[in-house]
Amino acid sequence: MSKKIKLDIVSDVVCPWCIVGYKALEQAIAELGIEDKIELEWQPFELNPDMPAEGEELRAHVARKYGSSREDSDRARANITARGAELGFEFNFGEQMHIVNTFDAHILLDYAKQFHKQTELKLRLFSAYFTEHKDISDRAVLANELTSIGLNADEAMALLDNPEVQSRINMEKNQWTSAGISSVPTVVFNRTSALNGAHPVASYKQVLVELLAEIEA
Repeated sequence: MSKKIKLDIVSDVVCPWCIVGYKALEQAIAELGIEDKIELEWQPFELNPDMPAEGEELRAHVARKYGSSREDSDRARANITARGAELGFEFNFGEQMHIVNTFDAHILLDYAKQFHKQTELKLRLFSAYFTEHKDISDRAVLANELTSIGLNADEAMALLDNPEVQSRINMEKNQWTSAGISSVPTVVFNRTSALNGAHPVASYKQVLVELLAEIEA
């Protein structure tokens, strides 16, 4: 079996640039025709680990956290929406959108990994949140999304209040932040180099071509 390029994508499911970056990476992989040479794993990161259960209105959150005015927010949303559309992802920002706690989602993404459905669940959650305005901190919503991709919702949801599982996910989060990752998305290549932020397709292709040459040398 030939060697593969290991990609760890450190991200959160309420991070718009995370889906933009992933879609650009996905396109780069497709254009190079190297899907069979990629081993991809999503790694947990919480943008707002202290976010309460009720969440926070998105515009108010952006203004509080980043000092953004409404005009700044409108420009950012237009930019993100355009970037997403170029890559085939639909952002549907609304006035009632809330930023929410995502810890449960990260536990479920870890669960999905063993069934090789981690990326499928991650993309489903991105769409649920950014396109469909679903509350992805709501456990009923999460259970429905699990079922929609063929996972056992009862089995998965039983993990959410398991202290050992919670501790392990927190440990994994801390490992990445201890490694110096403080913002997302961050794509880590073969655990040796990384790109932070949502880069253009060409940038990902350049790195992948270099790594491909190394494993095929």
